[in-house]
Amino acid sequence: MSALEIRTSATLASIFGLRMLGLFLIVPVFAVHAHSLPGGDNATLVGLVLGIYGLTQGMLQIPFGIASDRFGRKPVIVFGLLLFALGSLIAALAQDIGWTIAGRAIQGAGAISAAVTAFIADATREEHRTKAMAMVGSTIGLTFAFSLIFSPLLYRSIGMAGLFGMTGVLSVLAIGVVLFLVPPAPQLPPPDSSLTARQVILNPELLRLNVGIFVLHAVQMSMFVVVPPMLVTQGGLPPTELWKVFLPALLISFALMIPSILYAERRGKLKTVFVAAIVLLIVVQLGWLVLPYGLLTMSAILLAFFVAFNILEASLPSMVSRVAPPGAKGLALGVYNTTQALGLFAGGALGGLLSKHYGAAAVFGFGLVLSLVWWLVARGMRELPKRGQASASATA
Repeated sequence: MSALEIRTSATLASIFGLRMLGLFLIVPVFAVHAHSLPGGDNATLVGLVLGIYGLTQGMLQIPFGIASDRFGRKPVIVFGLLLFALGSLIAALAQDIGWTIAGRAIQGAGAISAAVTAFIADATREEHRTKAMAMVGSTIGLTFAFSLIFSPLLYRSIGMAGLFGMTGVLSVLAIGVVLFLVPPAPQLPPPDSSLTARQVILNPELLRLNVGIFVLHAVQMSMFVVVPPMLVTQGGLPPTELWKVFLPALLISFALMIPSILYAERRGKLKTVFVAAIVLLIVVQLGWLVLPYGLLTMSAILLAFFVAFNILEASLPSMVSRVAPPGAKGLALGVYNTTQALGLFAGGALGGLLSKHYGAAAVFGFGLVLSLVWWLVARGMRELPKRGQASASATA
């Protein structure tokens, strides 16, 4: 990667990480904090505080993606960060659960994920795009690990208002990063007036990839409904020490992901590595179903999951950006990010339902079925060209 590609990818990945920080920092501690708020004894409203962020994100990814195609990436990202800062301020000043919900909804309304990933796609050559997207995936993973470790400590030090206020200040600083550190956005091709949104949304190759991101995050969220309690009850870990399993698994998985991505790009084997990662995801679900639940075994299964997850998380947006028509990357990535949000919602909701009524095995069986469906869908996808070759354009 050139110095300019690295600078663009790294700065935009840091902004993407900030968005996820706004989600992850609150999750470990809000259920405890909610009892101090009027209305916080209502579990439905507490769940709404946590989930409304993803809901408004999902609803607005496509409009923000289309806007970034029309008005440029940077203006849309700055506007989204301003909304995020406003929502953080409202949540920090909230005196009851209702205003906290409103603040979280406005935080999520700054749906810049599609614009950021489209910007990265614009600014990187195809042969390096998966590595650039891997920077984003690594940032998200590290943000998740940071939140597990430091969220309880920060909550004890500065309280929930301080956590919301901190994310608001960081979002304002991120606007400075966008304006002064992120290199200028490349000139976008003019939108193709003959290309309709319907043609982009229903493009067969893009549909395969959108099915994939839905499944990946549905499986992830459903797993994390049941796996942390299993680590506590069957692995013997105190809740405050779960990071001792998650953090090493994340860091090792990043190291194992890099050779796979380099091989895929250099040899033109992106589809091969991609499908192999789906197979590993299937093996993970089988492992949860058949292996004994000792701490070492569960740690190994989690490591395998994060390897598969990180390869797929890095590959999917890169592939979407390569398949999408040049003048509609923002729209295509908006649909992609919306589908991702729907996967998170479906995985959490169905994982909780299955766990409550049928136990953890039903959750892993659900993940296995979804992963098998994805494998069948992905087998028919086209192999993208190796580095240096032009990517095939999307067809209606």
